[in-house]
Amino acid sequence: MRRREYNITVKEHSNNLFGYAIKFLNNREDAKDIVQDVYEKLWLNRKKVDAAKAKSWMFTTAHNSMINFSIRKQRTLLTDEYEVFDRGVTPVTFESQQVVDRAVSILPPIQKTIILLRDIEGYSYKEVGDILSISDAQVKVYLFRARKKIKKQLKGVVELV
Repeated sequence: MRRREYNITVKEHSNNLFGYAIKFLNNREDAKDIVQDVYEKLWLNRKKVDAAKAKSWMFTTAHNSMINFSIRKQRTLLTDEYEVFDRGVTPVTFESQQVVDRAVSILPPIQKTIILLRDIEGYSYKEVGDILSISDAQVKVYLFRARKKIKKQLKGVVELV
């Protein structure tokens, strides 16, 4: 990939990549960091990455970076949760969008990614499969399971109200 192809690729896919990162991480600043990291990795690997497959490569790299970032962040949050637990529980109220976001956020990473790419970003089964290096059939299976879990979570919330 040459400099011109790199610039075109970044320009074409930056909005979708950033949107995906925001939905996955629920934090604008963290999403910016991840996307910037992907651009840097793409530049460093530009001789190895085929321009035709750059989109898939960028989303795969972003996905892996976000999984690693989430794992590191969860480890640091555990100590904070112990402090909150000691202080007591405060009542929480949710708006409908918050409930849906919460249901998506508790999915396993692969299911969360597939929901975000397929249902929110609008990618085809094949594109999602290419990004995650899995078959179209496996994308459909994970998507079915994710939707089923979300439905179960939302059904539980409705019963509480």
